[in-house]
Amino acid sequence: MGFLQTLTPFLEVMIITVMINYLLSFFWNTRSMDLMFGLLAFLFIFAASFWFNLPVLHKIMLLVTNVAVIAILIIFQPELRVALSKLSLKGRRYKEMTEFDRFLDQLANSTYKLSDKRIGALIAIENEDSLDEYARKAVILNANFSSELLESIFTTTTPLHDGAVIIHDETIVAASVILPLAEDTTQIAKSMGTRHRAALGASQTTDSLLIVVSEETGKVSIARDGIMTRGVKIDRFKGIIRSIFNPPAKKTINNRMKLLDWLRQ
Repeated sequence: MGFLQTLTPFLEVMIITVMINYLLSFFWNTRSMDLMFGLLAFLFIFAASFWFNLPVLHKIMLLVTNVAVIAILIIFQPELRVALSKLSLKGRRYKEMTEFDRFLDQLANSTYKLSDKRIGALIAIENEDSLDEYARKAVILNANFSSELLESIFTTTTPLHDGAVIIHDETIVAASVILPLAEDTTQIAKSMGTRHRAALGASQTTDSLLIVVSEETGKVSIARDGIMTRGVKIDRFKGIIRSIFNPPAKKTINNRMKLLDWLRQ
């Protein structure tokens, strides 16, 4: 018991240090940092009134504290909500899922906007096989994905519209990419052109997923593993991409595999 009582103050100091460090790192370089400094100054004055035995100041600080606690909860409500969500693993997984859903919605909306306008497009979504050898010969962008950027690339008046776009982890890596053409064209109808042939060729040599918007018909096609699926509707479009590229599912499987490998050792 004596040893535990001796160790208790050190544990308390460590816990308080970790808490303060987390709060400071969270609020650092934000507009809330000034309020944090004000709060620290308030606590310093409160401690000084107790140490130097200033009863009137100490009484005033106690009265102010009762109001300040409620005021802090109201003022810092958005920041506290974000900070608490970061402490939760479930919150992180939910955040990742919503980010992927947002990316998928933007990709689908852009693709079918181009389809409605009958603007030809070729999009390669990189999976495990790298497409760097094709990206290096094209125009490197390395830009965060946005529907506006994707649609503007394929606008016929821009110099980048002729060729494919490579996307990797929600990043537009390159535009105006030349992909290898398929030699076996039995899956390609006469109404299909070079974009469909390039999509089929890239799907035969890599595990990437290729999206094609036909300039002639406006139909959306998906090529994967050397198979071309034509006339894909938006719901099926999202389902196919989600089944292959949903990051949380992949991470969960990878974590489980790592745990099983560790247990076997």
